[in-house]
Amino acid sequence: MAGNSIGQLFRITTAGESHGSGYVVIIDGVPPGLALGEADLQPDLDRRRPGQSKVTTQRQEADVPEIISGVFEGQTTGAPIAILIPNRDQRSRDYSEIKDKYRPGHADYTFDAKYGFRDYRGGGRSSARETTVRVAAGAVAKKLLAQHGVGIVGYVRQIGSLVADVPDPAAVSLAQVEANIVRCPDPRVADKMIELIEQMRSEQDSIGGVAEIVATGVPAGWGEPVFDKLKADLGKAMFSLPAVLGVEYGAGFAVATARGSENNDIFKSKIKNQKSKIHTLTNRHGGMLGGISSGMPIVIRCAVKPTSSLPREQPTVTSQGELTTIATKGRHDPCLLPRFVPMAEAMMAITLVDHMLRQQAVAASAHGPASGCQPDN
Repeated sequence: MAGNSIGQLFRITTAGESHGSGYVVIIDGVPPGLALGEADLQPDLDRRRPGQSKVTTQRQEADVPEIISGVFEGQTTGAPIAILIPNRDQRSRDYSEIKDKYRPGHADYTFDAKYGFRDYRGGGRSSARETTVRVAAGAVAKKLLAQHGVGIVGYVRQIGSLVADVPDPAAVSLAQVEANIVRCPDPRVADKMIELIEQMRSEQDSIGGVAEIVATGVPAGWGEPVFDKLKADLGKAMFSLPAVLGVEYGAGFAVATARGSENNDIFKSKIKNQKSKIHTLTNRHGGMLGGISSGMPIVIRCAVKPTSSLPREQPTVTSQGELTTIATKGRHDPCLLPRFVPMAEAMMAITLVDHMLRQQAVAASAHGPASGCQPDN
C-alpha cells in the first residue's frame, strides 16, 4: 500500500490499523541535539485522545507514546525516530455484524474496489485513529519550529450554523482554545456549540464544522515555486486528514466575489534595528504569495464533514450488491471538530518544518546566511 509517507527533508511514515495492536510513526530528518522525550509528545496526544469529554467518543485510550529509536540520553541523534502508540480499548465485536455491509460516508466500498480486501474493524487503515502518530510527529515538528520563533494554534471556528467571532486569528492563544471542551476561543458561541453537539448525540446524528489553524512567526521565503508551493503542500497535508472536504486560506472562497482593488493587500515597511521590515496592512492572502510565505500569519480553514458512523438505521448495500440497512455500533464522536484541532495543527507543523529545512538547505548551498530562516523579533 503506497501513500503512507509525507514530506521531503522532514519525512514521516505511519503504520497501523484502528483495531490492530497499535500505531507507529517513523520520522526522518530530525537534526541531532534536540531535547526530546515522551513528555514532549503527551500534551498534544491528550488533546487528540478519545474519551476526553462528554462531546467526544467514549472509547478509552490513554495514547501513551513510546520513543523506541532516534533518541539517546534525552536528545535526538540524527537517526530516524520511531514512536509507538498501542491500542488498548478496541472492541472489534462492534463491527462483526457489518463486515459485509458498506457504511455510508466511509471508505469501505472504495477499499474493496481498490484492493479486493479490507479490514472492516473500525475502518482499518482509513480510521481517524491513524492520526495519533501524526500528532506525535507534529509535536516533534512544533518543537523544532519553536526554536525559530514559529508557533501554531488551531481552534474551532464553526459548528453547524454557529460561527465564532474571532477578530484577529493570530491573537488567539492556546489557553483560550483549551478553556472549553469544544476548543472554541469565543466562549459565548462555545456554550451553544456544546448544546448543539449534545443534541446531535441524543438524536443519533452528527454535525460538521470548520477548524481554523494559524501559524505565526513564519518568516518570508518558505515554499517552492510551481509544484511545491507552500499552499499546495499545506493543502495536501490538510486533505490527507480524514473527514476534510474543503480547505481554504486567507480570504478563501470570498475572493470569488471581490474586486482586485478590494482583495489586494497593500505593502508597507517599517524600520526596526536599522533594517526595513516589509509587511502588509491586511492579510487576505493568508500569509502566502505565489505559494511562498510572506512573513504574515498563515491562516488556513478546513471544512470537516459530520461523522459518518451513525447509530440510527440507514439504507445501504452489501459487498454482493444486495439492498440492506445498517446501524453502526461502537463509540463515535457526534462532532469531529474538537479532536480535529490537534490533528490539523500537527499537519501544519510537519509541512512547515519540512519547508524550513528545505529553505535552510537552499541557503547552505549558496554559502550565505539562511534567508527567511530567522524570525523578526
